[in-house]
Amino acid sequence: MEENKSILTSLNLDFPVWEQIFTVHPLVIVGTVGRDSSQNFAPKHMAFPLGWKNYFGFVCTPKHQTYQNIKETGVFTVTYPKPDQVVITSLTASPRCDDGTKPDLKPIKTFPASEIDGHFIEDGYVFLECKLKKFVDGFGENSLILAEIVAARAWSDVIKNPSHSDNETIYNHPQLAYIAPGRYAVIDETQAFPFPKDFKK
Repeated sequence: MEENKSILTSLNLDFPVWEQIFTVHPLVIVGTVGRDSSQNFAPKHMAFPLGWKNYFGFVCTPKHQTYQNIKETGVFTVTYPKPDQVVITSLTASPRCDDGTKPDLKPIKTFPASEIDGHFIEDGYVFLECKLKKFVDGFGENSLILAEIVAARAWSDVIKNPSHSDNETIYNHPQLAYIAPGRYAVIDETQAFPFPKDFKK
């Protein structure tokens, strides 16, 4: 029986490339504060460090309350959720009611940021407090939000520690990843990347 052979195929650019293939992304929850001091949370997967220093960015649209809140306050929080929080993370994407609230979020426990006005989702594993640097608009209907990390916290058992191998740390504290479009994965096994000799950042 002849094996199926994969053929290099052009993707149709009349549609987003990212909806035609699967790609791996982090999954975070961005927290903002509204004009009425209400807490707003939203999941984001187009989120990433900006360079090797303490800068962070993510993609959003001016249509979303997250963008408008950051424009108003200049700050936001980032919670990296654990794998057992995938349902909570999903609920932060719930549609708003006519009064602008998200009732599904009422049972979710939070705690306050230390340096900015904002909250985190309780039981995540890394927590970033960010101050806006700039918006970069013009990516279709989307914008890039660039910020500086002004405070960061993590649980001690997820911080890199010479007394534990990296693989052991990740195995004991798995990472949640978003597999776009529409899927997720739990990462609990990793291998060291084979950097070439004398590789530098």
